[in-house]
Amino acid sequence: MKRVVIALGGNALQKENELATAESQQKVCEETAEQLLDIIKAGYEIMVVHGNGPQVGNLVLQQHAANTAKTPAMPLDTCDAMSQGMIGYWLQRSIDKSLVKAGIRKEAATVISQVVVDPDDPAFDHPTKPIGPFYTESEARKIMREKNHVFKEDAGRGWRRVVPSPIPIDIVEKEVIRDLVHDGYIVIGVGGGGIPVIRREDGTLEGVEAVIDKDLAAEKLAEQLDADILLILTAVEKVSIHFRQPNQTDLGTVTTEQMKQYIQEGHFAPGSMLPKVQAAVKFAESKTGRTAIITSLEKAYAALLGEGGTRIFAR
Repeated sequence: MKRVVIALGGNALQKENELATAESQQKVCEETAEQLLDIIKAGYEIMVVHGNGPQVGNLVLQQHAANTAKTPAMPLDTCDAMSQGMIGYWLQRSIDKSLVKAGIRKEAATVISQVVVDPDDPAFDHPTKPIGPFYTESEARKIMREKNHVFKEDAGRGWRRVVPSPIPIDIVEKEVIRDLVHDGYIVIGVGGGGIPVIRREDGTLEGVEAVIDKDLAAEKLAEQLDADILLILTAVEKVSIHFRQPNQTDLGTVTTEQMKQYIQEGHFAPGSMLPKVQAAVKFAESKTGRTAIITSLEKAYAALLGEGGTRIFAR
């Protein structure tokens, strides 16, 4: 039985340009669960990590819109926790529904997960992680002037707020997740990249204002739980170089050395495809025999069978 960590992209939780109601997002989660069912039926032991960029951004907006002395706005790390519980609930219920319909006696379980980061990580001085909705350039510049937030253009899709995205060092609840997987549960963990915390000298944990990249957090989980495959799902079937240019080239099976060269050449957008490729390279090189795959949700099962996606391996 192969162990697979699956990192779900935003399109697995919310349709582009669709109003982000609870009902619409739950419907997308049900469609996602149906795609994962083929993987479960095939006997793979899976753990699911999801993003939270749009959802945590919307939660922050809601917090500040309702901010009063009686209902003070919650900090970003608490909003990370809110999004973990919310999305975890949607996915857990959707996966359980699919399992019942398929007659499979398994259950999903969500673990609210904290991820340790370095308080001196340079990311705190250079925010890069997009959260929340897309804005036009004029809308973004207006908010930057009014609220002192940082916005950046996001891969030709519009402008989004960016926040610090420190590198994950350790997953606090990794042993809990390991035990649940061992007992046969489909675990949803490290949601949104986990709740970023720092470890104090006395061993206690303290939340910090940041959002960890979910692909890098999924890689850390895959390493710590000795997974065989890291499956990163996104909006495209394959990773490309010269993306959206006349000479765009889709990548099939590539080595980590080739991907490192493409990274150096600047082919992958920061905050978008770059962390996915970095996570894939890191996992593939972490232990002999490990494979990372980047593909779309619709091609996930086929890619596991070697019939699609971008497969990354170390020589």
